[in-house]
Amino acid sequence: MVISQRPKKVVLIVGTDTEVGKTWIAHKLLDIWRELGISVSARKPAQSFCKGSWPTDADVLAAASGELPEDVCPKSYWYPLEMAPPMAAEALGLEPPTLAGLVSSASWPSDVNVGLVESAGGVRSPQAVDGDAVDLARMLQPQGIVLVSHAGLGCINSVRLSHDAIAGISVEGGEEIPIFTVLNRFETGNDLHRRNLEWLRERYAIQVRTGLLDDIVALGHELVADVTSG
Repeated sequence: MVISQRPKKVVLIVGTDTEVGKTWIAHKLLDIWRELGISVSARKPAQSFCKGSWPTDADVLAAASGELPEDVCPKSYWYPLEMAPPMAAEALGLEPPTLAGLVSSASWPSDVNVGLVESAGGVRSPQAVDGDAVDLARMLQPQGIVLVSHAGLGCINSVRLSHDAIAGISVEGGEEIPIFTVLNRFETGNDLHRRNLEWLRERYAIQVRTGLLDDIVALGHELVADVTSG
């Protein structure tokens, strides 16, 4: 499915799980791109949250991209219940979203060069009644996928399983979508964090970055290198 007025580049942010800091990483990337003078837009296809909590992910992304929260995520896809979006919709007595509906609602301003899309939960978390974040990636056809994980105990398992789930997704024409893995909340003085990073890089040949600011800045530049050079 082709997104209307598609930006020059679309980047999808996914997580190994919920609460790993996808929105924080997304916020930082949007900040970096705007500092580079690149026009950006953010989209959260659907969001669920604790009723009365603020800010929502859409609020945070909107603040970073300079948009309105309802532009980031249409109000019809806001679910004030802490469940995966289609489950929350059903529990609230609402019609659950479909992937086609989510993707078609993610229209973009005509002057945007980089569009960022943040999924809900982990890569296998339901995004719609008919698909998870892997299915969303296949339909969305981003030029890059950022996989965010925590850095602590269990992250090797989470990263490998999630990486395997999204590896091999290709854009039209057959080119494989690159995956950029980030260990968020990484502490340089934490021996477990350092060893997890080393094992993922050296034993499993996964290209991993940390969530430290310098690494995120470098990632931000790498993701839009073809945009800034063009």
